Amino acid sequence: MSTMTRRAFLGMAGVAGAGLWLGLPGTARADVTRETRVMLGTFVDVSLSGTSSMQASEALERAFAEAARLEKVFSRYDGGTPVSELNRAGTLRDCPPELTRLVNRSLFYGAVTGGGFDITVQPVVDLFRARRNPQGRLRLDEAELRAARELVGYKGLRVAAGRLSLVRSGMGVTLDGIAKGYIADRMSAVLTACGVENHLVNAGGDIASHGCKAPGMPWRVAVQSPSDRAAYCGTLSLSGGAVATSGGYEIYYDASRRHHHLVAPASGASPALGSVSVTAATAMEADALATAFSVLPPSEVLRLVRRMPGRECGIVAADGRRFASEGWVWA
Repeated sequence: MSTMTRRAFLGMAGVAGAGLWLGLPGTARADVTRETRVMLGTFVDVSLSGTSSMQASEALERAFAEAARLEKVFSRYDGGTPVSELNRAGTLRDCPPELTRLVNRSLFYGAVTGGGFDITVQPVVDLFRARRNPQGRLRLDEAELRAARELVGYKGLRVAAGRLSLVRSGMGVTLDGIAKGYIADRMSAVLTACGVENHLVNAGGDIASHGCKAPGMPWRVAVQSPSDRAAYCGTLSLSGGAVATSGGYEIYYDASRRHHHLVAPASGASPALGSVSVTAATAMEADALATAFSVLPPSEVLRLVRRMPGRECGIVAADGRRFASEGWVWA
């Protein structure tokens, strides 16, 4: 679904997106079954606690099958998916219900964040990708950037009667900022339906939890340092709920990392950013809000979170300063 991210590579070594969640110093051992697969353009890692080998095997197969099924709906990199068809033709009839649901939620988060979350930023991201220069400076023609920016605007994406349409030619959508979170939630739901109450799903850094790692022992997640891949900023405990982290260090298009995969919809620019972590009831929401909050000033982010009970946010600015909502604790 997206190119391999640095946080996903770390996930393979035990550092899962938002950070290290198995084997943290001082963590007691627990009976955990763990499986990692390469899919969604990243590493998807699932941990199950207190299950028999037979139950674990069946539950894992069903959960990963659900992820594979949804990838064929949401990916924009595979030319045969509904999202690719929408971007190519500008309209999509007989839209799969999962895609309609996710687009509607995307439009909702766009409105809630004042346009901070916008799945129609694809033209700008594609321009960055086309001009990428990882060893040097990314040179953009101002007219090209202006033309791409004029194609951005979530209000130009229409949903009606099972049909999606883009109002202007050249518009396109990317679900990279919400789909992996949604898939993590769906995998968690499948595991629960299989009778696996205690599990943790990490879809490239978008983490959904259910139950505990062991009786009285929550799952522990550490927030990855945006400046030091061998360090983390703090740890969180999860016994249900989700966390997601976004940062400009994940995918970048020039040596200075000035241009990266996070794009402010209004300006078409990538914000100077360390990382933003969000906890919420679902990984889908945590994913979308972390993406949106990455392009907004910290003061605006904290104002928004105060109006959203049950969500918390921790921000590491590019200069190392930290900001946090009232209920966030840098443990």
